[in-house]
Amino acid sequence: MARGKLRIYLGVAPGVGKTYAMLSEAHRRIERGTDCVVAFVEHHHRPRTEVMLHGLEQVPRKELEYRGAVFTEMDVDAVLARHPQVALVDELPHTNIPGSRNAKRWQDVEELLAAGIDAIATVNIQHLESLGDVVESITGVRQQETVPDEVVRRADQIELVDMSPPALRRRMAHGNIYKPDKVDAALSNYFRPGNLTALRELALLWVADRVDEYLTEYRSEHRVSKIWGSRERIVVGLTGGPEGGTLIRRAARLAEKGAGGEVMTVHIAGSDGLTSASPQELAVQRALVEDLGGTFHHVVGDDVSSALLEFARGVNATQIVLGVSRRKSWQYVIGPGVGATVARDSGPDLDVHLITHDEAGKGRGLPVVARGARLGRSRIMWGWLAGVVGPALLTLLLTNIDAGLGLTNDMLLFLTLTVAAALLGGLFPALASAAFGSMLLNWYFTQPVHRITIADPKNILALGIFVAVAVSVASVVDLAARRTHQAARLRAESEILSFLAGSVLRGETSLEALLERVRETFAMESVALLERESDVDPWTCAGRVGLSRVVNRPEDADVDMPVGDHMALALSGRVLPAEDRRVLAAFAAQAVVVLDRQRLQSKADQAKELAEGNRIRTALLAAASHDLRTPLAGIKASVTSLRSDDVEWSEQDRAELLEAIEEGADRLDHLVGNLLDMSRLQTGTVNPLIREVDLDEVIPMALGGIPDPEMTVALDIPETLPMVAVDKGLLERAVANVVENAVKYSAADEPVLVLASAHADRVEVRVVDRGPGVPDEAKDRIFEPFQRYGDAPRGAGVGLGLAVARGFAAAMGGTLDAEDTPGGGLTMVLTLPTAPSRRAPESGLSATATFWG
Repeated sequence: MARGKLRIYLGVAPGVGKTYAMLSEAHRRIERGTDCVVAFVEHHHRPRTEVMLHGLEQVPRKELEYRGAVFTEMDVDAVLARHPQVALVDELPHTNIPGSRNAKRWQDVEELLAAGIDAIATVNIQHLESLGDVVESITGVRQQETVPDEVVRRADQIELVDMSPPALRRRMAHGNIYKPDKVDAALSNYFRPGNLTALRELALLWVADRVDEYLTEYRSEHRVSKIWGSRERIVVGLTGGPEGGTLIRRAARLAEKGAGGEVMTVHIAGSDGLTSASPQELAVQRALVEDLGGTFHHVVGDDVSSALLEFARGVNATQIVLGVSRRKSWQYVIGPGVGATVARDSGPDLDVHLITHDEAGKGRGLPVVARGARLGRSRIMWGWLAGVVGPALLTLLLTNIDAGLGLTNDMLLFLTLTVAAALLGGLFPALASAAFGSMLLNWYFTQPVHRITIADPKNILALGIFVAVAVSVASVVDLAARRTHQAARLRAESEILSFLAGSVLRGETSLEALLERVRETFAMESVALLERESDVDPWTCAGRVGLSRVVNRPEDADVDMPVGDHMALALSGRVLPAEDRRVLAAFAAQAVVVLDRQRLQSKADQAKELAEGNRIRTALLAAASHDLRTPLAGIKASVTSLRSDDVEWSEQDRAELLEAIEEGADRLDHLVGNLLDMSRLQTGTVNPLIREVDLDEVIPMALGGIPDPEMTVALDIPETLPMVAVDKGLLERAVANVVENAVKYSAADEPVLVLASAHADRVEVRVVDRGPGVPDEAKDRIFEPFQRYGDAPRGAGVGLGLAVARGFAAAMGGTLDAEDTPGGGLTMVLTLPTAPSRRAPESGLSATATFWG
């Protein structure tokens, strides 16, 4: 079943007339005979909107009880059971009452579309997910009900419902939107001229970007030269903190300002982990970026700044979006932070945006406690300074100041430095601090001073306790660091394994995408999946990403991961630690599964082609046994009559019988020709001889088999058209089949128009008829073999003409598609490549535009 089409009326603000426009469209469609119903429309007691509901069938709503009150929602089951052609659904971002079929109304609409029902819906610009922060900053109101931008972008048609701020305020003042008691408050708050102007600008810019996307798709489909040289790729660095949503929305707005912008979020989970990274928060942010049309990536790296820059350069990013650090001011003593480091090392090819947010400067806790993993060089250095230099400075201070603290307090001060050394540098700086501190306490503060001996046995016990406590604290801190490091590693591994499990459940079958994820995760230069038939056969590459180094054997790679007896994953770039090989093994196993799935899919496609070939052969036999009999029977009957000696035929009768023989032979020749052409296309034996050809030479010759072409066909082939690079014979057959089909179905008093026009590196031939036309769902089906649309008579052919024409067009590097003729009918558009030496400048749609006025 074909998916339904979605049309959205996008309003710049509440009250501009989205619902009114939607209902007006419904009335127009009903007048044209379309089965259109109201699935859910909220008129808000506006008189003009209520009037527009008259004459429209409304599906009864579903009543739900919630917290002692009864609410009504759209009854999805009732609409599906009614199954109209078009359903009207108001307020797309609406949140359904708990207990409903879906949480959001846009999800209800998705079900209708999946069932083949066209939908017309409404939404205001302020309800788009990516614009939530901007709308709140403009109006001071946070929109609680939003719809993912991707849902609106996927709509087949988006119509902007616009109104100038003064006109909308006048409509508000006249009471056409809200009740009189709410008008003054609305005009002085949300509906202020500045707010409305800003919302209008947002809507116009958003729709303008969508128009650019439509234009890009059209130019791509028709092989027009690209309109931009490079694509904006924005990388967003996520820490797992609550500021991630703000960064993602800001990046989405930056991407929308450039045509074809792409947002890629990345979470760097180094071996020391990221501070305050919340798996739940990351899951929410991943869902958000996917709703906004972006992608989420997970990368393991020891240095967050370097890993982020390496990822950005690896994906050819142009911009990096980071949040302002959550550190407090004193915490910058430890280092400049990720944002400052990335901005410093990004170079001229990357723009770095530091985005402010509500969490900026609120602190992230003590770095040594929060990180608690593998210690960096700066921390180890500070640990040695605290453990060695600290006791020396403390000794100098205590010996020069006669404080008289006593041996116990002196030991506590030295123990404090030992604990600080353990927290900062780990076990070895703490042990060094304990040993050095005990020597200083013995020499300077234990009687007799400046001697190794100790006079009082109690002091010996005190020094022993000092050393034991220092060593114990250092051991505990080091053990905690190693355990936290292991937990961070296991968390990173679990997230990666979760991704792999999700890819299996989602049925992702791209081997290159999986190998690219391996390359990103382990920061490699290239990754290849190698295989061989047996132990003595050479290795072959089943898939590869990265071109910096080509590896043909696992032994030549920096890292190789065997998978079974005859497959291996080969990575080049650096040597991985042993602890990473467990995750790499999971990637390797998944790569083999993906490769097997691809090959099974390829075999299934081949089996499908074979089945299609069998179907074609069966249909050919059916055509030969049925459709070919009609002209043969006519020829035989005429010949038998002419040879009969029992009847004296007049000259007129004899001429009619000979004419019937000639017509039957022509029909038979045409049918056999199409059958042979279809057989050649199915077996792949069509080898076009491409050369430069003038259309005004080919098209008139293609009309030779059309009855009375001067009366039934009108030509408009400009002499200034460039030459096309085609096979003359194939083009003639394709045009003849298309024109013959158009003449067959066109109105008797309307000639078929054959128009040609040049557009950049292609020429379009449009064959226009004024017949009954073809609905959208059947436009592709009419090009399938043995398909005859409507009530075509049995003798009208076997349904191969358009299939052969499209096959010949594709063989010559062109296309053949069907469009609606304005005013009724069908237009066949044959696109052909121009000769390389005769490229015409971009001239727009001059010929066609002139004809249609």
